Amino acid sequence: MARGWESKSVEQQQAEMAESRKPARPPLSPEEQQRERKSQGLLLSRKRLMQRLEAATNSRHRQMLAQAIAEVDRQLKLSQ
Repeated sequence: MARGWESKSVEQQQAEMAESRKPARPPLSPEEQQRERKSQGLLLSRKRLMQRLEAATNSRHRQMLAQAIAEVDRQLKLSQ
């Protein structure tokens, strides 16, 4: 049993060392934070639309979803 506790401690120490080796990312400005949130929201919307497109059977509905995906892609390009 002591061996199990010891191995967990070693794993925890290794995880902490790996975390401390990561380069520190400079803090984002409020504008950059807002842009990042918008970009993440657009990516999530695109993913949801793609899932709906894959499940859609009606051609008009599929066309509408494809247009929505194109619009999200356009907004993603503008936000970069």
